[in-house]
Amino acid sequence: MEARMKRILSLAFLLCSAGQAQDHPLTLDTHVDIPLSYMQDPKFDAGQDGVLKVDLPKMRRGGLDAAFFVIYVEQGPLTRAGYAKAVAQAKRKYDAIDLMVQRYPEQISLARTPGDVRANKTAGRLSAMIGIENAYSLGHDLKRLDVAYARGARYVGLVHVGNNDLCGSSLPRKELGDAPDSNLGLSEFGRAVVRRANALGMMVDVSHASDACVRDVLALSRAPIIASHSSSRAMTDHPRNLPDDLLAAIAAKGGVVQAVAYKEFLKKDPERAAAEKALQARVAKAAGDKDYDSEKHDYLPSYVEGMKAIQRDHPLATLDDFLDHIEHMVKVAGIDHVGIASDFDGGGEITGWMDASQTRNVTAGLKRRGFSDDDIAKLWSGNLLRVWAADEAASTQQNPMPVGQRREAWNDTHLYGYG
Repeated sequence: MEARMKRILSLAFLLCSAGQAQDHPLTLDTHVDIPLSYMQDPKFDAGQDGVLKVDLPKMRRGGLDAAFFVIYVEQGPLTRAGYAKAVAQAKRKYDAIDLMVQRYPEQISLARTPGDVRANKTAGRLSAMIGIENAYSLGHDLKRLDVAYARGARYVGLVHVGNNDLCGSSLPRKELGDAPDSNLGLSEFGRAVVRRANALGMMVDVSHASDACVRDVLALSRAPIIASHSSSRAMTDHPRNLPDDLLAAIAAKGGVVQAVAYKEFLKKDPERAAAEKALQARVAKAAGDKDYDSEKHDYLPSYVEGMKAIQRDHPLATLDDFLDHIEHMVKVAGIDHVGIASDFDGGGEITGWMDASQTRNVTAGLKRRGFSDDDIAKLWSGNLLRVWAADEAASTQQNPMPVGQRREAWNDTHLYGYG
């Protein structure tokens, strides 16, 4: 009876939402993180209005139509054991996204093409897309890129924090043996991944990559590329942001850079960063843990109250700070080559856009800055969907692995596993 009632309520909600489907431009967020226990731990059930910054009720309230949910793994050692762990963690996240759309089919669907996103918008249904953050999760096996595509991944972020087997990171990690100024370009494996992504019609994402890697990708890729969540280095001098010359270069090849609402990329505040690090250490120690674990500790009352105190003493970057970055990036790259990302549930949050329920604030802010409705539609989704379609058109092999085979592929220990 309870399951039947949930289905009735979901259908009623969908019918109501369909009538409102055109009350705002198609809004698409290119970077939303998910925890490792997504959809398994009840507090991380996306169908509930809970602790996540992006869940289905918040998306509805805020008018966020579509989001790329991210297959992120932390960078580890380039060893058999390291690769095996990354592959296993990635599989858990693919399975979790599958579970979300299976559990709430009337509310959200997996979108594999730009057309799917638009059709879902028309029907009043939310869209879930999949992006890869840190291709370390490929386990140094090119065949896994085909598996990722079959499971729905439509962009591949080459690297995260720390150099990997594909290319250099904008933030090398000393504990992994990286030189702080390494600025490495693409490796041979990285080049193979870019070529294969082009063949599949999968967008190549250079957020987190070193400047040298970005230049190598621009030279190699025969399709437009994206930066799924990077803001302007000219506005805030942070290695994760892109300098003007690379913004312009990505635009010149038809790509798009998604400005990101991540506090440290919009406002330099070393005192806040130090306070957060100290809080994390205290909370982890009080919980009896050696190291801080965001998934475990961020939701403890001591952490929540500690963050409120930090916010009072060291306020976050604001929506206006974010809009300043967007305006500058548009001046450099052009209105057709800038988009919007939150990095919600991965550290993204700014005063005025703290979670998906406040998404309309961004649209209102853009209007106050003088952007036209057409320009706002481009920033929210039009530019990204254009690049996605261009990458599909440039591909040489569509649907390389039938969808029905994707689970079997992940469980094939000879091809995809480590036994």
